[in-house]
Amino acid sequence: MTQPEPVSDGTAPLGTKALIEASEITKQFGGLCAVDRVSIRVHPGEIVGLVGPDGAGKTTTLRLICGALRLDGGWIRVGGYDIQRQTEQARAQIGYLPQRFSLYEELTVMENIRFFAETRGVRREEWLPRCVRILEFVGLADFKERLAGKLSGGMKQKLGLAAALVHSPRVLLLDEPTTGVDPLTRQDFWQLIIRLAAQEQTAVLVSTPYMDEASRCHRVHFMRQGKILIEGAPAKLRASLAGKILEVKGEPLSLIRHLALQEAGVFNAQRFGDRLHLRVMAEKSEEVCARIQARAAQAGGKITSLRPIEAQLEDVFIALLEEDSLG
Repeated sequence: MTQPEPVSDGTAPLGTKALIEASEITKQFGGLCAVDRVSIRVHPGEIVGLVGPDGAGKTTTLRLICGALRLDGGWIRVGGYDIQRQTEQARAQIGYLPQRFSLYEELTVMENIRFFAETRGVRREEWLPRCVRILEFVGLADFKERLAGKLSGGMKQKLGLAAALVHSPRVLLLDEPTTGVDPLTRQDFWQLIIRLAAQEQTAVLVSTPYMDEASRCHRVHFMRQGKILIEGAPAKLRASLAGKILEVKGEPLSLIRHLALQEAGVFNAQRFGDRLHLRVMAEKSEEVCARIQARAAQAGGKITSLRPIEAQLEDVFIALLEEDSLG
């Protein structure tokens, strides 16, 4: 399977050579195929997301790309270097932030950065001014003398990002970097990633369980059971469900959902907070609206709002999982 070239959004011009090229990569653990012929390209200035449930193969894909695991099939080039034949040259292009970043809690922020710089072979005359710039960039300049063990969870993630950037990588691999931090810190972290991609033209490949984060990516790859189900720009993926999502508000939602699922033309009904999203046949959405409202009233329910809305990535992902299960 050859992955199509991405459409330019102005950040990564068409024709710019991809910094990450993975073609039909495969990894097996015994009888389990954790990554099954996956192809990914990421260009300078692009942020590409890997989205999928636990066990989909996202972390294994990232570990293959950074050379932590050996391929069972396919090939990978990073910055033009083959990850298997030119491993050290390829790794020199990569900054990698794993799910569990291991910092040294008894060292200060600055001492941690120095350690990671020196293990990367960065000379003092290079790492010292760069560390200062990086700490300013991630918002830790005022905490450089603080012990890493005294940092909050969000600040530790920023320290992890700083460590990943200390050798000026052209490629950044982020494995669920904001899991477990508060929403405000997630926003701050993503602003850093967006600035990094735009200003430094870094190629960013990030796995995330959060659909709002996936929406910030230039392109998204949905993964399940080691395979990529679909890829594309978030807006393009959402457009695939145009006219097919109805938002329902009312009470009791459990009753309304039960009634909706009995309707012909309703494929799915998912709860989103205090409302439902119904996936319906686009050409029958008006009929479905009228029938659901009538049935809810007859059953003692109350619908306060029922309208077509633009699909969210969650809607797209749920539809993909259903189609894949049926297929």
